[in-house]
Amino acid sequence: MAEHGAHLTAASASDDRPSVFEVVAQDSLMSALRPALQHVAKVLAESNPGRYGFLWRWFDEIYTLLDLLLQQHFLSQFSASFPENFYGLKRIAVGDSKGLYQLASAGLPKKEHWKSILLLVLIPYLKTKLEKLVSSLREEDEYAIHPPSSSWKRFYRAFLAAYPFVNMAWEGWFLSQQLCYILGKAQHHSPLLALAGVRLVRLTAEDIQVLEQKLAAATASQQPAHSIKEQVQSAVKKALGGVALSLSTSLSMGVFFLQFLDWWYSSENQETIKSLTALPTPPPPVHLDHGTGSPLVPKLKTVCPLCRKIRANDTVLSTSGFVFCYRCVYTYVKSHQRCPITGYATELQHLVKLYSPES
Repeated sequence: MAEHGAHLTAASASDDRPSVFEVVAQDSLMSALRPALQHVAKVLAESNPGRYGFLWRWFDEIYTLLDLLLQQHFLSQFSASFPENFYGLKRIAVGDSKGLYQLASAGLPKKEHWKSILLLVLIPYLKTKLEKLVSSLREEDEYAIHPPSSSWKRFYRAFLAAYPFVNMAWEGWFLSQQLCYILGKAQHHSPLLALAGVRLVRLTAEDIQVLEQKLAAATASQQPAHSIKEQVQSAVKKALGGVALSLSTSLSMGVFFLQFLDWWYSSENQETIKSLTALPTPPPPVHLDHGTGSPLVPKLKTVCPLCRKIRANDTVLSTSGFVFCYRCVYTYVKSHQRCPITGYATELQHLVKLYSPES
């Protein structure tokens, strides 16, 4: 049994086919990065809506644009997407019988290259937008008012009824492809790779050596442009390359931190954290002893516990909920930094003035 299942975790030295755990790990990398970056955008937008609010409103479009630059850079330089290169994999064309594009530095054929770009970037974007559309339609169906015979209502109810089955068929397609890959019946673990006309293999020592030589040669052979057109093209190319390189470097360094953020802010983990860190229910206020100088609560609700007179400028302590005269409680809290009744630690910012309709 162990010998029969050994191919799931390892491969022979001559086999360049990645194991199922390698391909699943690289698939899950980008799916973990997106929610982590989305949480960062949300925190920035909530901290300063005027400056960073656009990050949250246009997150899908900004993320897709950055993803496009990142994947274009890696496919051009390493014949692999960012997560594939991160796990030491590359793409080769299925129909490349002459071996012209076997090395990662050679890149993919133009047709396979652009098909890979579209499937890597466009499909996740459309899927995200479709899920948001379905969610908004469900909310509209619950709260909006439509005539019983409305054609629009019949259409989107039919759409909402059909979407779970379409989504199940989509996920089942991917699952069946992965099962065929595990059993050795397919070259691709994902249908998107088959649609792009490529398959994944491991990087070889020759690939790594050639990539290092290519990077060194590109650094050494930079020549100044002469014409204005060449200067503009060079500047644009350097700018896009710099953005892609900075993205790849920062993601390579922060990928584990972003995965940690995704795990930390997941709903399942938040429930665990709340159960472990939740404070016990505080006891009801307990009056201090008479010897400490703490006044008792007066029987009349309109009397201040400190001056024993009808309250003026009612002010409540948010730490305890008791109401006093503003002048009385201000002086007391400024001197003692605690509630006169309960003894709870209190600062001046915890004073909240109360306003009645008569005032």
